[in-house]
Amino acid sequence: MPSRKEIQWSQLRVGALVLAGIGILIALIFLMSGATGGPFSKKLILRSYFANAAGLKNGAPVTLEGVTVGNVVRIRVVPDRNPKPVEVTMRIGMEWAYDIHTDSTTSIAQAGVLGDSYVDISSVNATGPKPKQDGELLATGSPSIQDVIRTSESSIQDVSTLMRKIGVLVDTLNSSRGTIGALINDKTFYHKVSRITDNLAEITTAINQGKGSLGKLVNDDSLYNHANSAIAHIDNVAGTMDSGNGSIGRLIKDDTFYKNLNESVANINQLTASINQGQGAMGKLAKDPAFAKKLDDTVTRLDSILSSIDDGKGTIGQLMKNRSLYDNTNETMTQSSQLIKAIRENPKKYFVIRLKLF
Repeated sequence: MPSRKEIQWSQLRVGALVLAGIGILIALIFLMSGATGGPFSKKLILRSYFANAAGLKNGAPVTLEGVTVGNVVRIRVVPDRNPKPVEVTMRIGMEWAYDIHTDSTTSIAQAGVLGDSYVDISSVNATGPKPKQDGELLATGSPSIQDVIRTSESSIQDVSTLMRKIGVLVDTLNSSRGTIGALINDKTFYHKVSRITDNLAEITTAINQGKGSLGKLVNDDSLYNHANSAIAHIDNVAGTMDSGNGSIGRLIKDDTFYKNLNESVANINQLTASINQGQGAMGKLAKDPAFAKKLDDTVTRLDSILSSIDDGKGTIGQLMKNRSLYDNTNETMTQSSQLIKAIRENPKKYFVIRLKLF
């Protein structure tokens, strides 16, 4: 049998264990109620009135801008406060009292679609003083879980309609109806695709082996060498041009061309301005109606003369059109040339001076 001392020591250890458990329990209670300042701290009691409790229960959290500051201690119906007969009494930790104002608002929210309800206090636009003990905060409209479900019914119906359409589409594809259904279920199409795949495999194999034009193009290094050489030549030409050598290089680097071009453009602008001002022959032609009319009359007369010549009128016209006149004139000119030549060779034959004395 254990001795009396051993029994007392065992009882002492059990008692110490019990005290430790009680201490841990008290610490947990303080931690769990830390948001409200602990069970023995002073609390701020506030009330709000709602049209519907929306599943709110005693002990539900009370948050301030999403931060838990207290809990709900009582929910009851006050018929005299219709149309908002549901009275919700909240207990708030005093350390949060200065963040709540008389014009702060409350609303019932849900933690998710199917989550528990809680009271949320908003002080975003509140500027009033701190509320008094057992004060009232204005409640704003907040959707209940039924409202959320009702608003989501349309989305659920749309999803159901979409699923039915997808089911009909899948049935259509499986039944070989339509173009895509025929492509999926037609074995001929599968064999064609298989043959195309085999042909592609043969083509790629031939290319890898260097057969054909594409094979040589892919596997022959001569094309690469030619391309590399061409790029080197192009780079050399670009370097020459960039250094200002050659005609194109001078054209790019030499400012003389730019200056000449600029001067040419300036001269053209000056010439155009002179013409627009009616200066010079071109200016008079462009601006002076009398000069233009004279020029038009001259051109008309010249055209008439040329038309007469072309019609064979007048001496020049006959000369142009009459072959015999041309031949006679040509013959006369030839004989005159021969006569002049003969006179130069033997002038005594044609020029005889006779003197008679009386």
